[in-house]
This record gives sequence, C-alpha cells and structure tokens, in this order.
Amino acid sequence: MQDILFYQSAFIDYLETYTTSKEPKNLYNPIHYILDLGGKRLRPVLTLMTTDIFNADHKKALDAALSVEVFHNFSLVHDDIMDDAPLRRGKQTVHEKWDINTGILSGDAMLIMAYQLFENYEPKTFQALAKLFSKTALEVCEGQQYDVDFETRDDVTIPEYLKMIEYKTAVLVGTAMKMGAIVADASKENQDSIYQFGRLLGIAFQLQDDYLDAFGDPKTFGKQVGGDIIENKKTYLYLKALAFLNKKEQHQLEQLFSVSLDDNSDKIDTVKQFFMDSGSAKATQQAIKEYTNKAFEILETLSISEDKKNILKTFGTNLMTRSV
Repeated sequence: MQDILFYQSAFIDYLETYTTSKEPKNLYNPIHYILDLGGKRLRPVLTLMTTDIFNADHKKALDAALSVEVFHNFSLVHDDIMDDAPLRRGKQTVHEKWDINTGILSGDAMLIMAYQLFENYEPKTFQALAKLFSKTALEVCEGQQYDVDFETRDDVTIPEYLKMIEYKTAVLVGTAMKMGAIVADASKENQDSIYQFGRLLGIAFQLQDDYLDAFGDPKTFGKQVGGDIIENKKTYLYLKALAFLNKKEQHQLEQLFSVSLDDNSDKIDTVKQFFMDSGSAKATQQAIKEYTNKAFEILETLSISEDKKNILKTFGTNLMTRSV
C-alpha cells in the first residue's frame, strides 16, 4: 500500500497523457481547462487505492479512475451553468470563460469520454464498470434535481436532505471505490462492502463540507466561507437549527433565508450564531462522526488484512477532521 500523495501523483501523470491537444479546440480546450484546475482528486485516488487494497496493481485501474474524474468534472461544468456560478476552484467557470453553449457541449462530450475509457478493459470488466457507472450517473442527476427542487421548497426534511447528498455526492465516492474492486476482481461481497464504505464516507464528507462552509477557515477552505448562507441553501446545519429553535427563532432564521443582500456579512454572522446557539453546529459534527463510524463498521465485513483496514480508517478519519 502507498500513501495518498503517491496515488495522486500517479493519477496526475496519467491525466497529463490524456489531456493532449485535439480538434476542434473549442470543444476540447474547455475539457482540458476544467480537468487541469486541480481539486482534491479524491475519487480517482480512491479507485487506485482500492485496487491496491484488493491485491491488484493500481495501474490497472488508471482508466477507471480517469473515468470517475472526467464524469465528476462533467457534472461540475453543468452544475456551474445551472447555478450561474462565476468561479470554480478560484478560476473562471467554463461557461464564463467561453459561453453557455460551449459549456453544455463540452460537458456532453466529457460524459461520452468517461464511458469510452471502459473500452480499455476486458468484456466482463467493461460490462461491470459500465453497469455500475450508468446507475450512478442517473442517481447523480436525480440528486441534482432534488437540490434544485429544494431551492423553492420551505418544507424540506432532514431525511430528504440526506437522500439528496447521498445521490448527488456520496454514490460517486462509493462507485469510485467499487470500480477499483471490480478492476481487482474482488469478490462480489467485497465489492458491495467497499461501495457501502465509500457511500457512508461520502455522506460524512458532504456534511463536513456543509460545516466548513459556515465555520471553516477562509485561508484553508478554498471557497468563500458563508457561501451556502448567502445562497440561502437549506443545508443540514439549517434544517437542524430549525428543528431545535423555538417558533420565534425559527421565523427569524427563515426570514434571513428568504432575502438576498448586497452586503451579507451581518447575515452570515447572525445565521452562524443561530447554528451555534441552537446546537445545530454540534449536531452536524456529531452526524459527521456517526456516518464515519458507520463506514468503519463496514470495514469489519471486508476480507482484507488489519493493516489495510487501518489505512482505510486513517483515510476516513482524515476526511472527518479536514479543514479544506
């Protein structure tokens, strides 16, 4: 087993061979642009690491890892168009740098390219990867639609929110790990267990993202702290706060989430105070811990060495306590 930086480096080296210049440039340059913007590369790293965990060479999983990353970035290009977002990872979004039509078409091409990468595997592996990928891609779209629907609803429940982040974020983390297991020809039981491990970690990851959006350090978080509050997003923090507050305070918080302001500094401070005073901030941290621990329980069902289980536990713990 290698460390995370090793897998990141191996993936980035492979990615560089993939993003070569192609025609027409106005289709492929935006694809290269978004793929080169960086990011944590969490999902492809998990694919490579999982292949190693199940005793196969991580290099066998490079195409599967690349497929996951291309798909993830395709979804970001289209999400940014839907959100009219100006920045992604501190740089102009694709549709801002080019235009909306280019963003749509380049995104469509990325989805097709993600499927093409499975053609480098034997038929049995190809079929298993493509079947899993199709299911996941549709779930991600469903999660995005739930997210859009929630913007105009004032009756979103916590179970609904958890289902949304499971589909929009967590299933792709689980899939990234299961793909590594498929490439390694792990048993069906191990494939299913590692998927559940990744799915649960993915939920914890998104809840941690929600928490850091409000309470993260602006120097390390990499995004505008308070962005979800400015956009009136009904996150776990917000929904938990509503559940804990009295009627008067609920009304005040709902009022704050019904307005858009030019200067949001006071709004952010007030909402964060609601999150802390209500116990929502603490409850969110507890939920992150609970989902991470549920993931760790899954590890006991895996037929791998204790050393490898500990590597996965360390990875999960680092995700739970991250500041970026």
